[in-house]
Amino acid sequence: MASSLYLWIKALHVISVIAWMAGQLYLPRLFVYHVTARLGSSASETFKVMEAKLMRLIMTPAAIASWLFGVTMIAMNPALLSSGWLPVKLLFVIGLTIMHILMNSWRHDFAVDNNYRTQRFFRIANELPTLALMVVVVMVIVRPF
Repeated sequence: MASSLYLWIKALHVISVIAWMAGQLYLPRLFVYHVTARLGSSASETFKVMEAKLMRLIMTPAAIASWLFGVTMIAMNPALLSSGWLPVKLLFVIGLTIMHILMNSWRHDFAVDNNYRTQRFFRIANELPTLALMVVVVMVIVRPF
């Protein structure tokens, strides 16, 4: 029974991570397009709604669920703490969490028509979650140490 529960927790963790990452990969792309929209335009207002809903309804709940299910798996299997790959994974997950917080701040700047960042900035920001995701997946699947 306990192992079956663990597998359910792991499945929910993977599902929530996928949802969180989808938002982390999409929101900066919305920012790239939002930068080009004229302040007060219909396009700008539409981007504001899309960005807010993505953050509020998908990204933040998925981030919280990812953390909760991940911590639950560690609590159910404390031997994971002695794995060399886990601290590396957690370091990059913390990085993704910081990125999430930054994206919410950038979203707020757009919401109040106070963005000063460039399209190039958001294009670069769009690549960071991908790089973090690659490290996390390698740590979890390959477990190089």
